[in-house]
Amino acid sequence: MAKLMVLTLLGLAMTGFRDHPSYQKRFAASREVEPVGLPNCNLVKGIETGSEDLEILPNGLALISSGLKYPGNKNFDSNTPGNILLMDLNEEDPAVLELSISGSKFNMSSFYPHGISTFTDEDNTVYLLVVNHPDAKSTVELFKFQKEEKSLLHLKTIRHELLHSLNDIVAVGPEHFYATNDHYFVDPYLRSLEVNLGLSWSYVVYYSPNEVKVVADGFDFANGINISPDGKYVYISELLSHKIHVYEKHANWTLTSLKSLAFDTLVDNISVDPVTGDLWVGCHPNGMRIFFYNPERIPGSEVIQIQDILSEEPKVTVVYAENGTVLQASSVASVYQGKLLIGSVYHKALYCKL
Repeated sequence: MAKLMVLTLLGLAMTGFRDHPSYQKRFAASREVEPVGLPNCNLVKGIETGSEDLEILPNGLALISSGLKYPGNKNFDSNTPGNILLMDLNEEDPAVLELSISGSKFNMSSFYPHGISTFTDEDNTVYLLVVNHPDAKSTVELFKFQKEEKSLLHLKTIRHELLHSLNDIVAVGPEHFYATNDHYFVDPYLRSLEVNLGLSWSYVVYYSPNEVKVVADGFDFANGINISPDGKYVYISELLSHKIHVYEKHANWTLTSLKSLAFDTLVDNISVDPVTGDLWVGCHPNGMRIFFYNPERIPGSEVIQIQDILSEEPKVTVVYAENGTVLQASSVASVYQGKLLIGSVYHKALYCKL
């Protein structure tokens, strides 16, 4: 209630906020893209309405979430539900296949996938956890990936009051995960005020069937989340503060902040190379263009690689950047055996050979 009162008073007093220097800085409103090209890139055939998040399994199969519909996000196809796509990166010219979904209690008509994560158990069973937004709300859908049938079996829908504004997720068990809430409020008007005023009220939740708790807070739009290959560290991207935070994970699932890295771009989803531990991040070089879509000033795309993030001087490289004429609003990037797959919030996907 106290936060609601504060927000209401600030909202009444707010005038000209978009012209304020701090607002312009948070949204990187004046930044223009300096192109960084890759020589062997092609758009992925069959992806037209987004590839917001993706997971590449150790065998080279990529699972891709497509068709996100969420308040405040652009969408080029408002009438079609979302889906999960499959792409085999071992193929010379990989195509995408929509995975069929079975399960008597799952409603495909309200499936709008957002962040995704996989967990493989000791029997090599692959579980897929998907942030979903039925009726503009937030749930986590638990699936079993059936490789031979090229399908998903829906096992469970997870709801909780602390999982109310979900963005991304990282699985640490079939029903255990960390998840980012990018807003404190659910109401569209209050959400808008929260973001416009730069109130750092979003947070990260640990979920298990036996315990649910906030493990990190104070974020200006908590977005992507992932975990180190050894399971010791959790990485969280703070979109509107242009930061990636490193947390140490403890045996009781709590997190302790270790360090933060600042960038001149809005950092979205984080992928972790299972071999090197490098972070690959899909970024928005000009946030104003993605939050306030204008077909005459389309959002660009950017991918950064972060090496040795735990060291005193991590190496940050802009691997790819362009003004949106090829790919609008890049949100994720991941590598597999010299290949780079770049996804977008609502546009296409790009496949490159490094």
